[in-house]
Amino acid sequence: MHALVAQTLQVRALRNLSAVDLEPGPRFNVISGDNGHGKTSLLEALYLVATTRSFRTSKLGELAPTGAPGATTSVRARIDDGISVHEQSVGLLGARRSVKFDGVRPAKLAQYASATPVVVFSPSELGLSMGPGSERRKLLDRVALYSGLGALEASESFSRASRERQRALETRGISARDLPQWEALIVQHGLGLMHARAASAERLAAAATAAFEGIAAPGLSAAFVYAPSAPTGAEAYLRALESMRTRDLARGSASVGPHRDDLAVTLGQIAARHVASQGQHRAIVLSLKIAEIDVVSRARQARPILLLDDVSSELDRSRTSALFALLGEQEGQVFLTTTRPELLDADWRGHASSATRRDFVIEGGVIRAR
Repeated sequence: MHALVAQTLQVRALRNLSAVDLEPGPRFNVISGDNGHGKTSLLEALYLVATTRSFRTSKLGELAPTGAPGATTSVRARIDDGISVHEQSVGLLGARRSVKFDGVRPAKLAQYASATPVVVFSPSELGLSMGPGSERRKLLDRVALYSGLGALEASESFSRASRERQRALETRGISARDLPQWEALIVQHGLGLMHARAASAERLAAAATAAFEGIAAPGLSAAFVYAPSAPTGAEAYLRALESMRTRDLARGSASVGPHRDDLAVTLGQIAARHVASQGQHRAIVLSLKIAEIDVVSRARQARPILLLDDVSSELDRSRTSALFALLGEQEGQVFLTTTRPELLDADWRGHASSATRRDFVIEGGVIRAR
């Protein structure tokens, strides 16, 4: 199994990063600096050029520099995938996005977005255990994307059909002649998305359960089960949509469907959000991230690039140590941010060689070797 490596990164006009040219090391890259100086933005740039999305916001227009909403944001990276070296680039102008792979626009966005697997662990990831279902749906969809399950296309088609159905309800009423057409498409693409998510959940569950047993207190077990919102049969799903037209018109969106799916997390058969302690929530999140790394690696036969945004401030010492032990055992490129590199050194000791580590400092959006 080979490891993916970002050899170079060029960032222009992304949040407070006006111009960054970085040549990271092939293993561990530690970026230190005070809050608000661009550490997370640098990881966001890496995530954007690999996936075409941000892990901080769903609104790409927010990546433009403050006070310059009309600026063109661009990120370019040269990636060694273990077989060859290719270039990926993303340009943003407001909410408009353009992507190129070796200078050519890909036929499908999914081809580009799945070429360079990345796994990110940021403070917002605690929502995987304590937050709404949307965070866990994103996890399922990421795994499905890298596993080649067609989730991105199904999700986009499902969303388009759902918007058209809602528009028909609001402009032409519950007896609109085109409603059956949109509902049939919703069912077709919704079931495709649900199938992909169910497969993702099954793969994640096995790895996350094993990881949790090694991290949590002895005798405590966790379960991870896909919980679809809509019926899993086409006819039943179609009838549900038909019967809820009046309700959906009033509420402004469909009452059932993949947009309301979840990955149910339980401790001792009780929902974790009701009974888990802070430490147990952190153990659940770390288990899911370890599972994501494992599943993506197996699906692509390549170690994904890992982006760790100040995780030592979110995990307690024992779980930080467990994470560093995992990173030290496997190959792969890692980008890790911190405000206190001297504290990070203690966690690092015994898990990774200093020869494999490259340190950088970022200040006011400018990065330099430490």
